[in-house]
Amino acid sequence: MSATQQFTPLQVMQDAPVIPVIVLNDVAHAVPMARALVAGGIRMLEVTLRTPQALACIEAIAKAVPEAVVGAGTVRSKADAQAAANAGSRFAVSPGYTSAVGQACRDAGLALLPGVATGSEIMMAQEDGFTQLKFFPAMQAGGPAMLKAWSGPFFDVQFCPTGGVTLQNASEFLALPNVVCVGGSWLVPADAMAKGDWLRITQLALDTKALRK
Repeated sequence: MSATQQFTPLQVMQDAPVIPVIVLNDVAHAVPMARALVAGGIRMLEVTLRTPQALACIEAIAKAVPEAVVGAGTVRSKADAQAAANAGSRFAVSPGYTSAVGQACRDAGLALLPGVATGSEIMMAQEDGFTQLKFFPAMQAGGPAMLKAWSGPFFDVQFCPTGGVTLQNASEFLALPNVVCVGGSWLVPADAMAKGDWLRITQLALDTKALRK
């Protein structure tokens, strides 16, 4: 796969039933964790910009694990988008949406999944040409019932619910026609990372195949 291949937001969402939401505190964990997820069939990896080490982790994965498609989560500004792209990110995920972030990701060549929690935010993202969106925080903002309600007025929008999504409730979201995939942190448990239990992470990735739409 070419390192320069560009993905659309829909392609990012369709690659697997789950996009892992990854918080990395140690650069040494980045490459073995990415390889473990890829071994389990998960290659779209969202590394959140929540730690000082996040950009270095993205860079390490981009260089050492070409089979992975690394993206940046928690992208909140133009500076975040530029830094993520410079580190090797191929897509971006934001907790909310502004036109400035949308334009910055376009300028940087990053496929963006903008975060939305209200109808007004969906309309703002749609005005800027985004129709594949992250519903966040999914459980706190209404869960599957909210997505069902949105399927009428926003019949042309597709979602990746994230926030409170677990292996236990993921199927309820994935059964909805306007949900393409979910975002979840359960694929990369903090204790497994701390112990370097990469086989467990591969197994958790393999387990998501049973969730496929």
